[in-house]
Amino acid sequence: MEQRVSLITLGVGDVQRARAFYERLGWQGREVDETVFFQAGGVAIVLWGTDKLALDCGIPQRQDGGFEGIAFAHNVRSETEVDEVIAAAERAGAVVTRPPAETFYGGYAGVFTDPDGHAWEIAHNPGFPLADDGSITVPDFNGS
Repeated sequence: MEQRVSLITLGVGDVQRARAFYERLGWQGREVDETVFFQAGGVAIVLWGTDKLALDCGIPQRQDGGFEGIAFAHNVRSETEVDEVIAAAERAGAVVTRPPAETFYGGYAGVFTDPDGHAWEIAHNPGFPLADDGSITVPDFNGS
């Protein structure tokens, strides 16, 4: 696994309220499928409903704060690489919470948690091509 982060997804109680907050800070978001993406250097910050993020990560959302509402994503160049990274993480002691599989957005991904419960999605997403250095650029979802 390369030492980098592609996306940081923040689980939020109200996506539109959170988007408005970040836009008041001067950030410019791009909305697609109930999520908002903000380009932040070579990574993206994503806002998504906490309940949907927990479900997507395969982690039960608990009333006692068990799911912290944040997930890191590490994008890779192929489906095979997703499988390899998830297997290596499991060998290293991670818990696989969502085995690699095709995704609703046309990609392929799996999720594991580290020993402290931090969620990591390993994803191959054809819509987010990687630069040579591993950075991503949020696409123009509106095609303009």
